[in-house]
Amino acid sequence: MEIPLTIADYLDRAERVYGDRVAIIDEPDQPASPLPEITYKRLAELSRGMATGFDELGLETGARVAMVSHNAARLLVFLFGSSAFGRVGVPINFRLSAAEIQYILDHSGAEVLFIDPELADEHGSFNVKHQFVVGPESDQIFVEGGVPKPWIPDESATATINYTSGTTARPKGVEMTHRNIWLNAAVFGWQAGVSDRDVYLHTLPMFHCNGWGMPYAMTGMGGQHIVLRKVDGREILERIKKHKITLLCGAPAVISAVLDAAAEWDGEIPGAGVMRIVVAGAPPPTQLIAQVETELNWEFIQIYGLTETAPLLTMNRNRAEWDHLDAAERAVKLSRAGAPALGVELSSSKDGELLARSNHVLKSYWSQPDATEEALADDWFHTGDGATISDENYVTITDRKKDVIISGGENVSSIEVEDALFSHPAVAEVAVIGVPDEKWGETVKALVVVNDNSTSEQELIDHCRDLLAHYKCPTSVEFREELARTSTGKLQKFKLRAPYWEHMDRQVN
Repeated sequence: MEIPLTIADYLDRAERVYGDRVAIIDEPDQPASPLPEITYKRLAELSRGMATGFDELGLETGARVAMVSHNAARLLVFLFGSSAFGRVGVPINFRLSAAEIQYILDHSGAEVLFIDPELADEHGSFNVKHQFVVGPESDQIFVEGGVPKPWIPDESATATINYTSGTTARPKGVEMTHRNIWLNAAVFGWQAGVSDRDVYLHTLPMFHCNGWGMPYAMTGMGGQHIVLRKVDGREILERIKKHKITLLCGAPAVISAVLDAAAEWDGEIPGAGVMRIVVAGAPPPTQLIAQVETELNWEFIQIYGLTETAPLLTMNRNRAEWDHLDAAERAVKLSRAGAPALGVELSSSKDGELLARSNHVLKSYWSQPDATEEALADDWFHTGDGATISDENYVTITDRKKDVIISGGENVSSIEVEDALFSHPAVAEVAVIGVPDEKWGETVKALVVVNDNSTSEQELIDHCRDLLAHYKCPTSVEFREELARTSTGKLQKFKLRAPYWEHMDRQVN
């Protein structure tokens, strides 16, 4: 017997087994009125109600529906209400500019857009068939007691399209199938030890690889979701204390924010001896890892992956063989990206690029067959990251084969930032690189050659901020007489980066 694996499985089990349990506690401080406590039975009803609303709008199976929002209970409903009933969810990064959001809507062919009230006020209307502001307006689409049109489950169907900046100026739409998402959530949940006793804090943006798959894993196991709209170290500690949270995921910047807040916390740190934090986005410094154990008394878990891999490829979690080590020694072990997750095969190319095969690897890039063929060449997914693989099969990320800067867990395309800077009339040449940053892991730095002295560092930063999401913009600009290039005129970014990284063990932070 073979039954298709679909996202609906996670929702169906939660409703049947944990129907009366409180599933979601919404963010109380948000511009849209928070939803009241939601049980798993109610989550399933709302998801069906959304799907029925899409039926009434005339959306066919496979239609794309988009949402751009900070973390919210309604975004969790959207992840199920779209994909679990045969449509394709397109969760969009809320930090993007209006032009960037419009590009994704156009490229994906989305027919519906749900938009956070704060962002609606900032961006206004988009060119899309149906637009709803999240809250009372978007709630009108829900059909109470609705029964969606039947969808024949297909695990190979596209469930979501998740856009990533990658290495080009235009983002690519990563097609994730139901099978991709189902297996990523199951393996991630299993290896992270997710159970019905877990209470999960959504510090990680839900749009990012569908919250790394945790919304599905937690739902399928009946864990509780606590929604956090915006990351704040003290607020994270307050929520952990109030809701007895046991698990969260985030970039290294989240650890830094919590450690800063913990330094001023009065009394025992919430979650001590109970909390586990899963970190990815950039390899955190060894000292930071040790502090999670010594100052917070939380368990540190590191994973590595990409939007194209749903994301789980590796996991590094403390093991019995390391129990005799002290915190600093364990931190060295845990600073590696980790060993292959269950069902993942890893290798490296002749030039040191990490290659992967797994059930989590993307179906394709939406409407970009050439990019898909390149990424999946020779039946391997090409990560674009340089890495070493030890004899015990632990991966260490050493450098980036692509010119991607990962700042606070978000991908920034250097090419996209360079294009923005080039549009300033005073800029003659520019190279954008990632440099070490204590808080964000890496931050964006622009090396600029100008054709006159009529501009300043702040003017160029402001120019970028008019064109791009702020997290993509340079935090510093350095003026140069010339930039290192090959004899054919190509920028030698490894030479430009080298002085900033010379005291680091690896070329990512």
